[in-house]
Amino acid sequence: MIESKRYLVLDGEKKSIETAIIDYIGILGWAKASPKFVKKSRKNNILAINKKELNNIIASFAISKNKINVLKVSGTLKGLDN
Repeated sequence: MIESKRYLVLDGEKKSIETAIIDYIGILGWAKASPKFVKKSRKNNILAINKKELNNIIASFAISKNKINVLKVSGTLKGLDN
């Protein structure tokens, strides 16, 4: 069974993104969301996550101590090119 993914463009460091997710949803939530860093540009990271956990992931960035902004969410990588 193929998991449907959502791709997030994030303004923040990789380590702070990982820490925010673990602190908010824990190890079990991490496993459910199955986050994977797809690409990294100069300032932004692209994170692929399970579609069902999108709200939990965004909430973890909202309450994080570090400043992590979600710049864009898309169902495809091509949708992030704009």
